[in-house]
Amino acid sequence: MRWCGSGSVWRAGALLALLLPLWELGCWGLISASGASGTQNQAQHTAGGPRELLRRHKRSWVWNQFFVLEEYTGEEPLYVGKLHSDVDKGDGKVKYVLSGEGSTSIFTIDENTGDIHATKRLDREEQAYYTLQAQAVDRLTNIPVEPRSEFVVKVQDINDNEPKFLDGPYMAGVPEMSALGTTVVQVAATDADDPTYGNSARVVYSIISGQPYFSVDPKTGVIRTALPNMDREVKDQYVLVIQAKDMVGQMGGLSGTTSVTVTLTDVNDNPPRFSRKNYQYMVLESLPVASVVARVKALDNDIGPNAEMEYRIMEDGPGVFNITTDEDTQEGVIILQKPLDFETKNSFNLRIEATNRNIDPAFVHLGSFSDTTSVKVTVEDVNEPPVFSTQLSKMVVSEDARVGISIGRVSAHDPDSSNSAIRYSIDRNTDLERFFNVDALSGVISTAKPLDREVNSVHNLTILAMESHDPTQVGKGFAVITVLDINDNPPVFAIEYETLLCENAAPGQVIQTISAVDKDEPPSGHRFYFALPPSVAGNSNFTLRDNKDNTASIVTKRGGFRRREQVLYRLPVLIVDSGSPALSSTNTLSVSVCDCDSDGVAQSCGAVAYTLPAGLSTGALVAILGCIITLLVMVLLIVSMRRRKKEPLILEEERDVRENIVRYDDEGGGEEDTEAFDMVALRNLNVIRDPKVRRDVTPDTPTFFPYPRSSSSLPVYKTLPANVVFREFIWDRLKDADVDPSAPPYDSLQTYAFEGNGSVAESLSSLESLSTDSEQNYDYLSNWGPRFKKLADLYGDGKSVFS
Repeated sequence: MRWCGSGSVWRAGALLALLLPLWELGCWGLISASGASGTQNQAQHTAGGPRELLRRHKRSWVWNQFFVLEEYTGEEPLYVGKLHSDVDKGDGKVKYVLSGEGSTSIFTIDENTGDIHATKRLDREEQAYYTLQAQAVDRLTNIPVEPRSEFVVKVQDINDNEPKFLDGPYMAGVPEMSALGTTVVQVAATDADDPTYGNSARVVYSIISGQPYFSVDPKTGVIRTALPNMDREVKDQYVLVIQAKDMVGQMGGLSGTTSVTVTLTDVNDNPPRFSRKNYQYMVLESLPVASVVARVKALDNDIGPNAEMEYRIMEDGPGVFNITTDEDTQEGVIILQKPLDFETKNSFNLRIEATNRNIDPAFVHLGSFSDTTSVKVTVEDVNEPPVFSTQLSKMVVSEDARVGISIGRVSAHDPDSSNSAIRYSIDRNTDLERFFNVDALSGVISTAKPLDREVNSVHNLTILAMESHDPTQVGKGFAVITVLDINDNPPVFAIEYETLLCENAAPGQVIQTISAVDKDEPPSGHRFYFALPPSVAGNSNFTLRDNKDNTASIVTKRGGFRRREQVLYRLPVLIVDSGSPALSSTNTLSVSVCDCDSDGVAQSCGAVAYTLPAGLSTGALVAILGCIITLLVMVLLIVSMRRRKKEPLILEEERDVRENIVRYDDEGGGEEDTEAFDMVALRNLNVIRDPKVRRDVTPDTPTFFPYPRSSSSLPVYKTLPANVVFREFIWDRLKDADVDPSAPPYDSLQTYAFEGNGSVAESLSSLESLSTDSEQNYDYLSNWGPRFKKLADLYGDGKSVFS
């Protein structure tokens, strides 16, 4: 079976150029044959192309690689090729079948003739080739008459895609003043067309905008500088338009463009320059040290590190002024280093130099990268306060100095040219007790009160000096007055000693070591001498030993001390210091006699009571027993008197007052009242209580029996006058209480004169009634049931249903 590609003459003149490459790939064939044994032999395809000898065998496939032009826009389906089998005799018994990629959606085959057509427009950039299978089968039995063979339909490229800069737009930089031909950046465009076929994907580059400053290599897309020494300070940015055109730039090719923004980066090619050669500033002589005097700036057309400056003072200023660089503004900041004095020097002429911090050796040939300017600083005079010749004056005075003695002098002067007279005074906040005075004119300091070094050894005074003509100008000086010590305080015991002496102390035993203190502070230190006064030097109990180290020991001279004999000894001790003149004092040491254990630890000290050897005497024991018996009798009498006192049966605070009549202007709570009434009686009005049950308190286990419907024992209150009704009612309740053996010995009344708000009959009180008693009709009480029988009897017309 033979395959023939789309090499039919179709617009032969127009497609000649396209058919030549096809001819090169050609209608070459792969010859396959199948014999009776079903084997298939393949011929070798050599580089000979169409000149290769093709051996045809019976019932063999002959096929080519088909080419289909992409983007075909004709109205009829595009003819691809033809399938023909040697078995097909043209009698319609053979049917051709096509399968594979796009066999039904894109490619169709005429089953009778084997013609293959493309029904849709193809795009090589979407899919470059399709693999299909062709087969010839018997039309009636569908049995293959030829083996299935595979072929490829390749989509032939046309120039339908323009070049595109996928990385654009571009940003690039190149140093200013660069040499001609310096590389800036490389651009690249891609073309989706087939680079292996024709010139559709062969791109060349050109520059549309950006000349004459830059150029582009047509083949590589490398952009270079086209002019030397481009100056950033003139123009620092350029926008280039680069075009890429396929078909090697020939007419009819497609093109694409991109923009390239080229920024000239700065180099240090400009020296600093001061805008002025002379500056003048005026400052007050009172300007504090470290204050800013002035600011100067050298201008530099460069930017960034290339514009960084360093300043220095070359003349007249070093020592008094200093200059630093403000890193934010690159200004030179002139700072005062020493106080100014108009009277000493009233102007300064400074020479300031500005130099680039980072100098590029490549541009040194352009000249010096520094500049200088002159700055004149004029000092203005101000009225300054007086100044002390010595800011701190140190003076000494003895603590025994007499009042009014001079101890020193302070001196101040007016620094201004007027040289005003000075008056002195002491800031009394530093001398609250006014120990010192200062002469207002001379500045001599003298004592005003006696001094005591032991109270205050150092006095810190603030001396004020003010101008006579302008008291607002005040200067301050300081005087430190040290009070010298004299020996005016005798020595005393260092602490208040508590000396204990055991009764079993042996002769020669040290019972206390004493030391002394002295408020004075002699230059060579203290030296104390201890001794017993002559009046007690010969006593037989204690002696004193001076240890020669400012301490002394108290030593016993005998043993056998007894508390019963004497519990406290007072020993005077004489202490003398080494001052000139020497001072002494007599201090008394108290020695307590104590009972000690075997280790010499005191157990008890002080006086003891004398006891008889046989114990207490009989008289003492009788006296003690008599006191005890007297106390017991008094306690028994008090108890018996309290028992004889008659106590009430029920304490007042424990009385149950719920059923007592307290007032008559209150309206009870009815069934909701649980505080002022016996609720059992209100909730069981159809029964009566056992007469023997107490009426004033609620029984623990009340017993009830029903009211008889007709009882002759009940009084008929409705036949009595109104005032008698209540009296009889109350007397009946009193009788019930009198016959009750468990009733308390006092009268009590149970109250039924209150009807609560919770009753269905509402209130019966006349306080809320709109009519008087004579106008009120209470006949309706007879219809409210047994609970209101009593009220019906009292207020009704006598026709109660309960009567």
